[in-house]
Amino acid sequence: MTNVSIIGVGKTPVREAWDSSIRHLAWYAIEAALDNASTTDIDAIFVGNMLAGQLSSQDHLGALVADFAGLRGIEAVTVEAADASGGAAMRQGVLAVQSGLVRTALVVGVEKMTDETGSTVVAAMSSALDADYEVIHGLTPAGAAALMMRRYMHEYGVTLADFAGFSVNAHANGSQNPMAMFQNRIKAERFPGAPLVADPVNLFDMAPAGDGSAAVVLTSSERAMDMVPQPVRVAGSALTTDTIGLHDRRNPLWLEGAARSAAQALAMASLTLDDIDLFELHDAYTVLAALSLEACGFAEPGRGWQLAQDGSIGREGRIPISTFGGLKARGNPAGATGVYQIVEVAQQLRGEAGNCQVPNARIGMAQNLGGMGATAVTHILRL
Repeated sequence: MTNVSIIGVGKTPVREAWDSSIRHLAWYAIEAALDNASTTDIDAIFVGNMLAGQLSSQDHLGALVADFAGLRGIEAVTVEAADASGGAAMRQGVLAVQSGLVRTALVVGVEKMTDETGSTVVAAMSSALDADYEVIHGLTPAGAAALMMRRYMHEYGVTLADFAGFSVNAHANGSQNPMAMFQNRIKAERFPGAPLVADPVNLFDMAPAGDGSAAVVLTSSERAMDMVPQPVRVAGSALTTDTIGLHDRRNPLWLEGAARSAAQALAMASLTLDDIDLFELHDAYTVLAALSLEACGFAEPGRGWQLAQDGSIGREGRIPISTFGGLKARGNPAGATGVYQIVEVAQQLRGEAGNCQVPNARIGMAQNLGGMGATAVTHILRL
């Protein structure tokens, strides 16, 4: 277990924020987190971001965010790990506080994606794949997910309709989250008929790109006890990698990075899967939800989809997932997603999830994936 605790959280609604710049989005979440922590005494900022250089023509976010947040002069850097940038920034914040060199760290994930549309966004998101061996041949993230989903269906004898439960659950939870991008429900029978994006992946299979920002304030657990009434302990933290290209993996249906990071985080926390009360996984595509449940050990290979059919992933099920709507309904602000997951788990543990609350939640796990799982960051939080 680490000696690091969360003392403040903040987030913005995920939406098409055409009226806000990337610096404003970051500040909105930072202001909320600092208010929640009742402090402005920050020693370092770690900014998780994937696409600002490509879609906002703005790199150097560390200095930009520090300046705009009124924290000019302190240590501040950007952390990039594709879609896992937010989780990776959280990991760096945890390491900094754990080392003792940073007393209080601010982790903020921010992404602004909707000022551009169509092929521009697809090309930017494709930078998470292997440029030399995948993207050059036209592969996109949706295309990669389609290859995995088609192989999964072939190997395990399932149909597209068998994945419906993931989206049905995500939208049911998102309908209770006022900050979710999509607050509508989905009927299982309508799922297979949605317009195709990359056969067999359809619009109901994939998460919508959105703009948003989320932030957390970290400090040592000893200090946290004196600063806030209910600090959330970072019990486990791990970041691992896998091959970027699917063609280089021994088994394209096994997320090795996800399996390793989950195992390492659980070992650090001295916990088992039976101790986990909820799991915020990276459901950018429904096939990734199934594969993540399998890699982490919640289901046997080829059986992850069944958890979405038998009620196991609902808020009162054995392992609730996507409790605020997940990427699918809350929205997917790319490099900010991992920090949203941390904020959501912290809110669940503090009993502040409103209509999205998981009963008696005491220990939660968040896993953020980059690309098709080439980077995997797992954090375990507990009261």
